[in-house]
Amino acid sequence: MRPAILLAVVENDLCIGCGLCAAMCPENNLQMQFNRFGEYNPVSIKECTTECGLCLKVCPFADSGENEDTIGKRLYGEIPGIQHRTETGYYLDTYVGFSERHRPASASGGIATWLLETLLTEGVVDHVICVAPTGDPDRHFAFQIFNTPEDVFSGSGSAYYPVEMSGVIRHVIEHPGRYAITGLPCFIKAVRLAQQRNKKLRERIVITIGLVCGQMKSRHFTDYIATLAGVQGEVTAVRYRGKSPDQPASNYHYLFTIQEGDERKIFWNEGISEAWTNRWFTPNACNYCDDVFAECADVTCMDAWLPEYSGYSRGTSLVLVRSPVVQKIFENSAGVTLNSIPVEKIIQSQMGVLAVKRRQLAYRLYLAHQKGLKVPGKRVGSTGKMNFFLRQEVLLKERMRLASRENWIIYPLDRESFRQMMQPDLRRLQRISRVSRVITLPIRLIRKAMQGLSP
Repeated sequence: MRPAILLAVVENDLCIGCGLCAAMCPENNLQMQFNRFGEYNPVSIKECTTECGLCLKVCPFADSGENEDTIGKRLYGEIPGIQHRTETGYYLDTYVGFSERHRPASASGGIATWLLETLLTEGVVDHVICVAPTGDPDRHFAFQIFNTPEDVFSGSGSAYYPVEMSGVIRHVIEHPGRYAITGLPCFIKAVRLAQQRNKKLRERIVITIGLVCGQMKSRHFTDYIATLAGVQGEVTAVRYRGKSPDQPASNYHYLFTIQEGDERKIFWNEGISEAWTNRWFTPNACNYCDDVFAECADVTCMDAWLPEYSGYSRGTSLVLVRSPVVQKIFENSAGVTLNSIPVEKIIQSQMGVLAVKRRQLAYRLYLAHQKGLKVPGKRVGSTGKMNFFLRQEVLLKERMRLASRENWIIYPLDRESFRQMMQPDLRRLQRISRVSRVITLPIRLIRKAMQGLSP
């Protein structure tokens, strides 16, 4: 019999490629491979004989009966002083700051890398699991296990590239020790589901570090951006989120290294933003995620996308802490600049992502139900009662998401033909956005004026 995960999740295009199903399968029936869209999926390498269903029970997009609220409550609900917001989940403290030493090589303020190093140097963990470059042009990034602060530092920075955890999770099960693991919200949720069913994972993964996520990207996204940057030939390395002293933190760049050691650089405003914000090369599972702040993680790190910080080229981090162990580390922090910040500021920094994962998700769920598609249960209710402009935005971005996956297969490395195929829907969305701004501007001005008149 075929493994249940293939029937219930993969064939419904709901797999995010985390790899926990492959790691936990007691018969080793599953192996993670790239599909034709450049996304990781499990594939069956032999028949399933036990039909235990464990692969489904650890999948973050299967209906396991668990969600971020139930997992979070079990993990953090009884901690003294814990607070809760529907946007963020549970939290003890919230911070803003940076590590001057780690800032240059990090995507934001370097706090995540500093924390991983500190966990090792203070003996809280023996090993750190995080994403780092591989040096392999066929798989630029992968989860790796580091044992020294120097190795952790070498892997700092963001990676907008598909990765999977099957290998590192098997390693944890087979090798005793205390581990810290980093991951996106859905990956950390999968780890928590696996910990419920495996004592070794519960005992050995002692710290989880979450990263705020708006969407994942396939490896075709990186291939496409490389062509925009003028890359010709094989990319041997890529660095995302590079910083330039003459640019604000929001206009970061990607740096591609090609075979002869030549480099090509492209900034966010030069085409990355178009592909990113319009959801090109985004897996379908991301359409059904409602977790912005990695609510199952002991601590969540993110960019300080706030007016008072986003103009700085060097980057600044925001941090949301749930674990007393991590809280103690931050209270005794040395070598970093950290200040408390209201949780409302944390939420404000991610308002755009919250709109996509909450308000727009409600309409995507409605559309899926109308089409009879299988989707996971979410904490957001399904509704078709959205204003015309929002409905059009969701519809057009979904059309472009689907088209980008197919068109890159038809026109691989041909950016001109690819963009030509994407232009009709892109122009429609631009027209809708212009009309929306014209119509809603007077309403916003009236509301602002009324607020000014309030006592």
